[in-house]
Parts: sequence; C-alpha cells; structure tokens
Amino acid sequence: MQPRPQPRTAPADRVRTVSEVNAEARFLIEERFRRVWIEGEVSDFRPYASGHWYFTLQDDRAQLRCVMFSSANRFVRFRPGNGLSVVLRGRLSIYEGRGSFQAVVDHIEPAGEGALRAAVEKLKARLAAEGLFDEARKKALPSYPRHIAVISSRSGAALKDVVAVIRRRFPCIRLTCFDVAVQGFEAEGQIVGAFDRAEFMRHPPDVILLTRGGGSLEDLAAFNLESVARRIAAARIPVVSAIGHETDVTIADFVADRRAPTPSAAAEMVTPDRHDLENRLRRAEAALVARVRTRLDLDQRLLGATRRRLVHPHRTVEQRMLRTDELGERLLGAMSARIARSHTSLVHRVQLLARCNPAMRLAPARERVVRAASRLRTTSSKSMEQAEARLAALSRALNAVSPLATLDRGFAIVAKPDGSRWGQPVVSVADVEGGDAIVAHLADGAVKAIVEETDTPTPKDG
Repeated sequence: MQPRPQPRTAPADRVRTVSEVNAEARFLIEERFRRVWIEGEVSDFRPYASGHWYFTLQDDRAQLRCVMFSSANRFVRFRPGNGLSVVLRGRLSIYEGRGSFQAVVDHIEPAGEGALRAAVEKLKARLAAEGLFDEARKKALPSYPRHIAVISSRSGAALKDVVAVIRRRFPCIRLTCFDVAVQGFEAEGQIVGAFDRAEFMRHPPDVILLTRGGGSLEDLAAFNLESVARRIAAARIPVVSAIGHETDVTIADFVADRRAPTPSAAAEMVTPDRHDLENRLRRAEAALVARVRTRLDLDQRLLGATRRRLVHPHRTVEQRMLRTDELGERLLGAMSARIARSHTSLVHRVQLLARCNPAMRLAPARERVVRAASRLRTTSSKSMEQAEARLAALSRALNAVSPLATLDRGFAIVAKPDGSRWGQPVVSVADVEGGDAIVAHLADGAVKAIVEETDTPTPKDG
C-alpha cells in the first residue's frame, strides 16, 4: 500500500514548472560563477553557419559543454581543434530550453599561455598596488602638439597607419620615428632606450606614441615587462599606448597616460583635425568680424550723437563771459551788504564796551587790596615772632638732651664700626672682646682703637 501524499502547506512546497526550475537554477549558477578560468581538452568541436562555436571541454574524469558566440570568437587568432589543450574564460550557465549545463566562453587561448598570463596578472596587481595605474598621476595630452615621437617597428603596418593618419589630419606636425624591435629579446632594451632618446632630444616631442600591431600573448610580451612599464610611468612627456587590436590589453596600456584601441585611433587621439580646425577658425573669424562691425556701428552712432551735441567754442565763450559778469555783480552786492551789517554790529559793540568799562570798577578794588595788604603784614609779623620764640625754646630743650653737648664737656661716645657714620654704640663691656676695633667719637673728631682686654669691676661684698 502506497503512503498518501502530505498536503503542501508552506510556500516552498509549491509546484514549479520545468521552465521556472531551469530559470531559477540558471540565475543561481550565473550569480555564483560569473567569471571562471577552466583548462581542458577540446572535443566535438562544431562551428555553425551563424559563426558560433559549440564544443566540449573534457579531462580524464569529466566533460563540460561550451559555447562561444561569434561576437567573442571573431577576436580569437587560432582555430580550436579536437584534442587541443586550451584555457578558457567565461561564465557558467544553464540553457533553459534543454536544461543543459554549459559554459558561455568569452576568451580562449592555448594552454601554454596560461603560465605567461598568470605572471602578467601578478605583475599587474603589484604595479597597481604601487599606484602606477592611478588616474591622478597621468598627464594630459596637448591639444595642438607641434612634435610627435612614434616608438614602433619601421617595418610594421602600425607605423604606416599612424603616419598616414597624422599626414591626413595635420600634416604640419613634426614626426620623429624611433625604430625598435616590438617582440623578441631585443625589444625590451630598445623600447626603454627609445624613451631616453626621445626625452633628451634638443627639441623634445610634445607627446610619445608607443604602438605595434596585434599578436599573441607571447608576441606582446615586451609590453608586459616591468622595466618597460616603469619607464613609461617615469616619462616626463605624455605617452599614448596603442598595442595590437582593441581586445589586446597589456600592462603598458594601464601605465600610459592614454590608451587607444588601435594605432590609427591613437594617431587621431593625439592630432587635431585640420579640417575641423579650419572650420573653427573660419567660425571664429566670422564671429570676430561680426563683433568688429557691430562695435564700429555703435561707435559711429555715438560719434554722430556727440557731434550733434557739440557747440561752437565761440558760443561757449560768450555764454561764459555773460555768466561771469552776472556773478561779478552778485558778488559786489553781497560784499556791500556784508560790510553794512558788519559796521552796524561794530557800533553796537562799542556802545556795550563803553558801558562795561572796567576803569569805573578799578578804584574800589584798589582800596580793598591796600587794606588786605596791611592786614597781611600785621598778621605775618606776629606769626614770625611766635615761631621764633617757639624755635628758641625747642633748641634749648634739644641741647639739654643732645649727646653732642655731653661731648663738649669732655665725654666720648664709644662704638663698633659697622659701615654707618656713628657705628654700633658700646653700652657694656660684654659688647666687645679683645682684638675688636672700636671708635671713640669726641666733640671735634673720632679716635680709632683696638681693644686689648676688658675688665669687669668686682661687686663689693655686703
């Protein structure tokens, strides 16, 4: 007896269609494996009339169906064949119509290029970490270069394309070509040396164009070298890199100030179009002529208006003379009126001064001064007498207690010298010892002496 199916209660248990399952699976796989590198052996290779390639990639344990559309495989320079070991890059997906798991390839190369590509990627990551790819360090290209240097092989088609484009667009530009090997062992030194020669020219170029035609990863190896990349980064002159075709990307392209997809595009990038420049000059000339004509018309109108407003100088002089006479008469009238007002004011002030004459008040003031002087003399005399009497009394009292009066009677003041005028008075035998210097101040001078010994009187017995 078969078990009964359980009812579906959760949204996750809903029944999906085959299309929904394949679509969800494709979304999950493509989201997880957007870009993968895979190595294996090609089998069952089938190119279709549409240009698409269908093949199987296998190893000794598994197989993977692959498709490479014509939009991607048209840049591949070799024809894959059954049994060929390759390395491919693409995204994993599901073809919903058949539910088949496959890889959609956008790049394929022989397996031998894998190690070389890994080394290039490692060097590119290191140079990027040092900032050699930063846009901030890259120099701007000149708008109108007068001298362009091209570093390329003289026998290559890239140089011919560059010269043809430059001669067509702007033939008056000076062009210098540095013939170098663009592949092989000699390429590295010749390319670096060409940059040195370009920068040390008597008249250095305004821009350097580094270019060559397309090729395999081995053919482009010289442009993935560290020495070449660092020399490009150290260049004082702007550098444009045009290596191979649009899909060929080298480290030189990342280090250069500008990267062009092809040599011809690089030549167009660094040169102005003479026809476009001629058109711009013609437009600028027309605009300048129009502005000059407009300005001339405006100036002519202003000149006509000024000429109409201009008055003959003789008439101007006549008007100025009449105005001068009028102002002179007004000035004389104003001066006469001012003098009359000043005379009236002066008479009035003379009358006021006469009424306020100080001579009338001087006599009483003189009598008051005489009386005050008499009182001052009397008061001063009495004050002087009183002060002299008081001074005499104080002098007598001072002499009575002054030590100088004692000196006049034959006494002396004994002191120890301390730098002052009198020194430190000696009031007791205990104040000095034998050998101390003393000074005896007398009425008419001082006597200096040395103490030989001290003697303290013995108190009498009771």
